[in-house]
Amino acid sequence: MVRDITINLNNFFLSVSDAIDLSSPAISTHQIRVAYLSWRLAKLAGLEAQKVRHIYIAALFHDIGALNPRDKLRLHRSEERELTPHCVRGERLFKSIPYLVPMAPLVRYHHRPWKTWQEAGKNLDDPYVLESQILNLADFVERSIDRNRYILDQSSHITGKVLALSGKEIHRDVVDLFMSLAKQEACWLDIVSPRLYSILLNYGPLEHIQISLDEVAQLATFFSKIIDFRSKYTSTHSSGVVACATILSHICGLTEQEILLMKIAASLHDLGKLVVPNSILEKPGKLTREEFNIVKQHTYHTYMILSSIHGFETIAEWAAFHHEKLDGSGYPFGLTAERLTLGARIMAVADIFTALIERRPYRDSMPDEKVKEIFTNQVKKGQLDGKIVKALFDHFDEIKQRVTTHQEIAQNTFLDYLTKPNSFKIAA
Repeated sequence: MVRDITINLNNFFLSVSDAIDLSSPAISTHQIRVAYLSWRLAKLAGLEAQKVRHIYIAALFHDIGALNPRDKLRLHRSEERELTPHCVRGERLFKSIPYLVPMAPLVRYHHRPWKTWQEAGKNLDDPYVLESQILNLADFVERSIDRNRYILDQSSHITGKVLALSGKEIHRDVVDLFMSLAKQEACWLDIVSPRLYSILLNYGPLEHIQISLDEVAQLATFFSKIIDFRSKYTSTHSSGVVACATILSHICGLTEQEILLMKIAASLHDLGKLVVPNSILEKPGKLTREEFNIVKQHTYHTYMILSSIHGFETIAEWAAFHHEKLDGSGYPFGLTAERLTLGARIMAVADIFTALIERRPYRDSMPDEKVKEIFTNQVKKGQLDGKIVKALFDHFDEIKQRVTTHQEIAQNTFLDYLTKPNSFKIAA
């Protein structure tokens, strides 16, 4: 039964958080570092275990409201003057998943200065104030680190910058917590350690929490928004692939458990695309050879990220092999038919179908006859599984309608998050 399979929540969250920050070396592991600092400060503050877990999870994904790499870099370099939009978008994304709702206010307020809390008549022991102040400080410290300098040579300078925030940006008590933690050289070395993922995986506050595949599927849907909402041209893709792959899985006789695995894999199949610059994703013309080579790495990263999660072995293959071909001409692994399972073959068909019928920066959606012609040619070349393509053709109208419906929902959600002014009118 599906409910008998569980996944370590910490392993899942750390891997996805790490993937989100792959878009630039300047922000690599930013959210994981902030989560580490937030966790240590929350423990020093004596917060109860549940609050420690909440602030840790919020920290792992606190910048998800910055939808594209450019916005993330501007935040990291303190170039973004108006911080509210990305905080509000992050809060709304958190609220879209029941499991994450309790952490949503921490994301909403993680840039709110202490003096603003004061002006609102709030105290440090009021709901979310201490936790959001800890997250604010942890984020400031991580962004203050010069990645080209040895950490212990700059720790005093960073500590001085934090002291300057005392009583203004950050409550004095929270600054005092940090000053106590900053005395430990091991803490500074942990922050920049290449083993930080492992430290948090083995000792972090989510160490023993297991979640069901149903819960993973809900969270995977949440993460698919982060993957797709980088650009209007990718904003509906994963939702379409999920719809297509799910129907094809039913037709091809996959079990209930396998179909749920397929839904998760389809939601996360483009996770590695977070490393591809928006300038390439949104290019109106044909990609150069160099640009296409950059795109080709995305399935490699999807595989490496997902295969690092214990229990995700099948999901990793189904998600990452969607550009492999039965004749070995695909990428990035050049796998051949004997290595490509039914799930991977279904995903390849679902990804191609969704891509062909959706609008891209360089073309409109393709007409049905052209889509069928492309699939027929790839089957003749021995690149795609003919049985799965036949299943697609036999249910073409039904599948296209389902994909289109799901993509319309995703498109409306994207526009709501990105463009509607009312999206940001949320009471403080």
